[in-house]
Amino acid sequence: MLRQTTFGMTLSVIVLASSFMTVPIRRSDSTQTVAQTQQSIYSTIQASISQFNSSNAHLEKLVFEQINQYRVSQGLSQLTLDITISKQARIHSQNMASGKVKFSHHGFEERVKALPLKYESAAENVAFNIGYKDPSTQAIVGWLNSSGHLKNIQGEYTMTGVGVATNAKGEVYLTQIFIHTR
Repeated sequence: MLRQTTFGMTLSVIVLASSFMTVPIRRSDSTQTVAQTQQSIYSTIQASISQFNSSNAHLEKLVFEQINQYRVSQGLSQLTLDITISKQARIHSQNMASGKVKFSHHGFEERVKALPLKYESAAENVAFNIGYKDPSTQAIVGWLNSSGHLKNIQGEYTMTGVGVATNAKGEVYLTQIFIHTR
């Protein structure tokens, strides 16, 4: 089910980019106008990317906070957010969103081995959704209702990293990696 909010944002980006590409150019100053038009297109695309990245960063923060709230409610210790773990989680989400890899845990060992941390154990949760107003909460509800994902959330881990990526279709991919350091 595709919700209107997601569709509306995607459509507005396409319409804005299209309108800049069809600006008439006068012959006498066509070089300058083309350059200005290209800069306008570039600025629009950059603003759209920035908006998506800002939204993804917000979702990453929400996942981290909501998982810690759940852990505290269960008498478990809070996890520490680590930027290097988040980077690996984000790369995996970006690869799934772009279609480079299928929605899966494929490559998990490589992601964890790439971390400059000494660890005893590691786990990963991934989620995919589209059209929800709050994709982070939807992912967490799904994880909490799945025994395997719940085991990871409740595990004896000390650190975590969260990565979120959204593609042009509005599909949101979320990855959370859990680490128990030595």
